[in-house]
Amino acid sequence: MQSPEIRREAGKRKTFAIISHPDAGKTTLTEKLLLYGGAIQLAGAVKAKKDRSHAVSDWMEMERERGISIVSSVLQFPYGGKLMNLVDTPGHADFSEDTYRAIMATDAAVMLLDCAKGVEAQTKKLFRVCKFRKMLIFTFVNKMDRPGRDPFDLIGEVEDVLGIGVYPMTWPVLEAGSGRFRGVYHRLDKRVHLFEQVAHGGAERAPERVFAIDDPVLTTLLDDPTRKQLLDELELLDAAGDSLDDAKLAKGETTPMFFGSALTNFGLPQFLDAFVEMMPLPAPRHTDKGDVPPDDSRFTAFVFKIQANMDRAHRDRMAFLRVCSGKYERGMKLRHVRLDREIRLTNPTQFLAQERSVVDDGFAGDIIGVFDPGIFLIGDTLTDGAMLRYDPLPQFPPEYFARVAMIDPMKRKQLKKGLEQLAQEGSIQLFRPPEGREGESIVGAVGELQFEVVRHRLQAEYNVDCRMERLSYQLARWCEGEIPPLAKLESLLFGYGATDVHGNPVVLFKGPWQLETCAKSFPNTKFVELGVRGPSLDDAR
Repeated sequence: MQSPEIRREAGKRKTFAIISHPDAGKTTLTEKLLLYGGAIQLAGAVKAKKDRSHAVSDWMEMERERGISIVSSVLQFPYGGKLMNLVDTPGHADFSEDTYRAIMATDAAVMLLDCAKGVEAQTKKLFRVCKFRKMLIFTFVNKMDRPGRDPFDLIGEVEDVLGIGVYPMTWPVLEAGSGRFRGVYHRLDKRVHLFEQVAHGGAERAPERVFAIDDPVLTTLLDDPTRKQLLDELELLDAAGDSLDDAKLAKGETTPMFFGSALTNFGLPQFLDAFVEMMPLPAPRHTDKGDVPPDDSRFTAFVFKIQANMDRAHRDRMAFLRVCSGKYERGMKLRHVRLDREIRLTNPTQFLAQERSVVDDGFAGDIIGVFDPGIFLIGDTLTDGAMLRYDPLPQFPPEYFARVAMIDPMKRKQLKKGLEQLAQEGSIQLFRPPEGREGESIVGAVGELQFEVVRHRLQAEYNVDCRMERLSYQLARWCEGEIPPLAKLESLLFGYGATDVHGNPVVLFKGPWQLETCAKSFPNTKFVELGVRGPSLDDAR
């Protein structure tokens, strides 16, 4: 049975992520979204990262020190009559897994490109996941106030490298000769928007003047070579470009492209207004009992992120839920499907960076943080009683490994707790020998910078100093079927036998050759590159 309230409220929610290569301007764009929505009064990312005031979406101490985003933040704000749920994600390649899981909790994505660099390596990886999910992807070509590449080259690169059609919704007005960014032409309303420079972050919208393309006043503001160049480019777009096909947009086969500068606000209002209008509402989600629509009266949600120590004063641990259907009410009892037990969520929270607000209800599309006493894992399903389970979230096999060496043996318990909590977050993968070598811990990571983050967080959040001793292992494979004698594998030169944080048997190998040797010696064992959380993201490549 469907509720009018649930249908109405789900229709207000729009949940999305921003994906980009590092330094493309993602944090600046995030803050301008908040600025335009009235959630903040002044953008913080307006200086070089070396000395900028920290961004509102970056709360971790190490993020502020290094000027990069390491964990995904969850931000809710109003814009254009809608409630926007933004999952702000790390751009650095070493934190891909956190970004990938965040994308799985959203309904659309903004792909941010640097106008001088185009499609970069990390953009390709993140785009593949969006395409795998058939998400609507918006493209914003940023930093147009700086020298950059020809817009047609950028379109061609997106089409060739990413294999997706492009429909430029706005087109840059570039001064002939100098290439100075003067404004944008909106192809749907057929008007030219010329901008004026303002102090960074000092105004909600950049002052602009709007003209029809054939307005005589425009000839006094743009010289003849610039106007002719613009008209020629628009004619070429209409003749040779992709059409605006709603079906292809919805499937992620075509991306609407916008040009502008998040730092100066140029071209940003045109992007934001179209983005809010075109972005899809919460979509049905697949479970082992079939698709569940967002206006289904049953409450359902899944855990896509766990974060410890968001408030260092309280040493709290939060699980982030993506609400998929129904209505959440504060204090309601829910079924934890994996544990098959009834729980009550206390103090449901929504976030704006470190600022929290307790929420009384939540609907499809909302992201809610709840206190985790240690019962949640990434991918867990919560319902109001319906025994269904959402699809497992993707997982990366680790590519780098290090042994954690204690500096102070008296801190053994703190180290154990810290490593287990970081592993449950998904920040790292934790491996321990099944017997013997008491206290030995090996961590696996997707990127090497994760080791530095782990060491930093252990010191800052758990008061434990340690060293990360790099190991030569390259592969982790989980065991299915007959379990080999894990404790003996290393002495037999077959790999390093261990268990993961959930107690599942796993073997670390120094290369494919060692994996093949071990597999031949134990033919009844299947060595797979996945743990318990679900399909590998290699499937999206």
